[in-house]
Amino acid sequence: MFKAFLIKYGEIGIKGKNRYLFEDALIRQIRYALADVEGEFDVTKEQGRIYIECLSDYDYDETVDALKRVFGIVGICPVVHVEDEGFEKLVEEVTAYMDWMYPDKNTTFKVSARRARKNYPLDSMEINRELGGRLLEAFPEIRVDVHKPAIMLNVEIRQKIYIYSEIIPGAGGMPVGTNGKAMLLLSGGIDSPVAGYMIAKRGVKIDATYFHAPPYTSERAKQKVIDLAKLVARYSGPINLNIVNFTDIQLYIYEKCPHDELTIIMRRYMMKISEHLAKESGCQALITGESIGQVASQTMQSLAATNEVCTIPVFRPVIGFDKQEIVDIALRIDTYETSIQPYEDCCTIFVAKHPVTKPNINIIKRSERNLEEKIDEMMETAIATVETIVVE
Repeated sequence: MFKAFLIKYGEIGIKGKNRYLFEDALIRQIRYALADVEGEFDVTKEQGRIYIECLSDYDYDETVDALKRVFGIVGICPVVHVEDEGFEKLVEEVTAYMDWMYPDKNTTFKVSARRARKNYPLDSMEINRELGGRLLEAFPEIRVDVHKPAIMLNVEIRQKIYIYSEIIPGAGGMPVGTNGKAMLLLSGGIDSPVAGYMIAKRGVKIDATYFHAPPYTSERAKQKVIDLAKLVARYSGPINLNIVNFTDIQLYIYEKCPHDELTIIMRRYMMKISEHLAKESGCQALITGESIGQVASQTMQSLAATNEVCTIPVFRPVIGFDKQEIVDIALRIDTYETSIQPYEDCCTIFVAKHPVTKPNINIIKRSERNLEEKIDEMMETAIATVETIVVE
């Protein structure tokens, strides 16, 4: 029955004179999301509405699943559209729609008409009244409830007439690419993919950096991160994933610095390298999956010590979440099962038995002086040998 979808958006509607920019970005994202779906689609906008016309046979469930991953969409409405052939023909179409959609007529409904084309002979209230009466005649069991109807039957009078009653929730947020670009520090854990998803939801284009430490981390650990990037990319669009060989730097820090400070100092150098890569690729911020107090490196003092090396903003979207809240989002976006695969990333290899939880930045900087002989050269080598892959 459904040969079209009406796409509803939220925040975009209050963007004033710039709204068309956000609408165009949303249309691009919809087309990208549907590119891998079997079928041919035409995406257009008309008078504050975005429509998807299905020009060939298509997989309904696959299409809806793809659209549910597009940021900026708050509602997906499968619609029946008909030509305006007079009110009696509209009554036939609406009656057939209700009969097909709702076999059990022991329910309540309300007609909500919208007359965008003002030359239509009936106004919205008249359409509501006349269609409601005809449906009551056609289906004696059905009842009208104008306050809390089980079925909200929407009829929009435009160049064509659109009939729909189902609104499938979308991902919400803003279209990707409308709010700049940021670099995600992506690990194999649960938190960082969720952080990337949440920032992408606000319209930010995502690149990512992963720190690999062979032979202490396996190729399977690296593949796990690539797999996570692919899962995030279903929402964010293509991700440029930078893979940094961090082994030599980790070993050097392990050799030269106090072991209770290892995690903080390693994190500081990860942030420095990530910021360098971010600036090279036009990113305006870094993104991490840190949550206050979750581990020793995420106390307020530790976060301050890590931030101290950065000159661009660091976004931490899960900063106030507890672990279960993060897990709930990971389950919803299908990253959880991949994140819990037992392949360690480089952060877990050189972990002190008793890491410092309240680091003093001055003491940390003093310890880092032990690295002055080689660290700059090692960072240059790590940056020069970055492997970048496009993940889609």
